[in-house]
This record gives sequence, structure tokens and C-alpha cells, in this order.
Amino acid sequence: MTVLAGSDGIHAIRRSLAARRRRVTVILLVALLVAITASLYFGDYPVAPADIVRSLLSPVTGDVNKGVDFIVLSVRLPRTVLAILTGIAFALSGAIFQTLLRNPLASPDIIGISHGASAAAVVCIVVLGISGIGVSLGALAGALATALAIYGLAWRGGVTAYRIVLVGIGMAAIMSAVISYLFTRARLNEVQEALAWLVGSLNAASLNNIIPLAAALAVLTPATIYLVRGLDVMQLGDDAAMALGNRVEWTRLGLILVAVGHAAFATAAVGPVAFVAFVSGPIARFLLAGAGGGFLQSALVGATVMLGSDMVAQHALPATQLPVGVVTGIFGAGFLLWLLAASSREGRVA
Repeated sequence: MTVLAGSDGIHAIRRSLAARRRRVTVILLVALLVAITASLYFGDYPVAPADIVRSLLSPVTGDVNKGVDFIVLSVRLPRTVLAILTGIAFALSGAIFQTLLRNPLASPDIIGISHGASAAAVVCIVVLGISGIGVSLGALAGALATALAIYGLAWRGGVTAYRIVLVGIGMAAIMSAVISYLFTRARLNEVQEALAWLVGSLNAASLNNIIPLAAALAVLTPATIYLVRGLDVMQLGDDAAMALGNRVEWTRLGLILVAVGHAAFATAAVGPVAFVAFVSGPIARFLLAGAGGGFLQSALVGATVMLGSDMVAQHALPATQLPVGVVTGIFGAGFLLWLLAASSREGRVA
């Protein structure tokens, strides 16, 4: 009887946790839907929700209103889609790094990946005189090269989370120094172009940057789903994970490559938008309150944060449109201070 009661209690706890995951997921989906509607509605020419739906369906129904369709389909929809895709990519990258390295500060903008992409982009602009898609490709290559350098420098017969974080922070400092040096050698117009890219912006949203990112996510997302199954076991420690048959180093390397891929393609599309990768995972885990999961919810948080930040950037100040990276930087910096303060109160290091 005691065994049955204990079993019933375990099943009840599992049902409660599963119900919480579902509730959080539904709430985040509703929040994202509201953000999408708002992004398509607000602007110099507001578009009613009914007209938004009609315009989105116009390629199928043939019900055309050229003025409204241009605003919705050609101006606002590409920006909205790019915000969602980059938010998902940044969030998954941050959630993987934070879970793998067991450190809430371990996101691509903290451990050097974004800095590597930024340094490569500045080299393309200042040294090579490249612009447009060439800068994006350079940023992609820079992120991947920086990640490989971090992994190689952290390798000592294997890698540990502690070494990766320390090496990553050091690499971020080096890349920042490279960027500062290049600025001292650049012409004013080159510095202005580089700074505009470094802040991160959705102003250049088009199929040219949406399609490569969407294709990357179509490959990286299934790989993420497959690889994160081994993360729960790895949280027990490398020795325990290997005893349970987990190929720890290969799984860790695969997760790092997938996380870097998410961050690299997102950065190549919109620039190194600050703190989206950093805040998405902790917010999702806070909402779940120990109910497990987290990657799907982190992706939804990332998309909503990116889209909401872009709405604020576009409309918060009259006659002034800010880059989205300015808003995410302000929000993320405040969140970082709160996280550090909360960790200090709990008597532990974040």
C-alpha cells in the first residue's frame, strides 16, 4: 500500500510539472502572438487586425489592397519574421551554453562568440572595404573561428565548463581590443558603418537575410532537439554520464557547435544584438519554476523579447528610431544586475 501511495505521489508530481510546462508554453505563445499583431499594426499607418489577416491571406484568396498589402507584406512582415527567427536562434544558443556550462552568465555575448563575429565584421568593413552580405559572411566565419579557438585553448585531455568560461571571457577581451585598435586606424565613415552594425538592427530585414537564417534553423533545430537529450545525464557530472553510456566529449562538442551555429547565423543576419541570448533561458527557467524542459520556452521568450524590444526601439521616442540592440542592451544590463544581486543574496556565485 505504501509503495502504491508513493507511486501515486510521484505520478501526481509529474502531472503537476507537465501541466505547468503546458501553461507556461501557452502563455508564452499568446504573448508572442500579441507581439506579432502589435508589430504588424503599429506604425505611421496603423493597420487594423482584420486588415492584417486579410493581407496575410491575400496571396491565397486574391483579395488585394495594394496599399495595405505593401505595408504589411513588404515593410512590416519581413522585419517581424526576422525578429522572431533571430530571437529563437539567440535564445537557443544562450540556453544551450548556460545549461551545458552550468552557469547563467555563459551566453555567446559573454564568452566571446559574439565578440569574435563583431571583430571579423569590423575587419571586413575597415580593412577589406567589404559591405552588405560580405560583412555577414565575415561575421559568421569569425564566430565559428572564435568558438574553435576557445574550445582548442580550453582542451586539456577534455574540456570543463570552468575552463571554457574563463577562456571565453579572455577571448572576448582580446576581440574587444582588436575592435578598438581597428577603430583607431579607420576613417570616420568606416567607424560609423561598423558601429551601426555592432549595435545590432533589424532595419535591413529582407529575404536576403531571412532565407539563410531560416535554412540554418531548419538544420540546427533538429540537431538541438537530438543533442539536448543527453544534457540531463551530463548534469550528473562527466564520470556519472560516461558510466551511463553517454559519450560526454562528443556530446559536448556537438552542443557547442550547434549553439555557436545558432549565434553565428543570427549575428550574421542582424548583428550582435546584446543580451537576448543571455536573458531568455533564465526568464524561461524562472517561469517554469523547476518544471523541467526550458528550451522550447527559452525560444519563445527570445522571440518575444526580440520582437518587443524592436517595437520599443521603433516607437518609444517620437520621430526617432533606435537600433534594437540599444533596447535589448538596456533591458539585459538591468537583468544582469538583478541576477547578480539575487545570486549574492542567496550566498552563491551566479
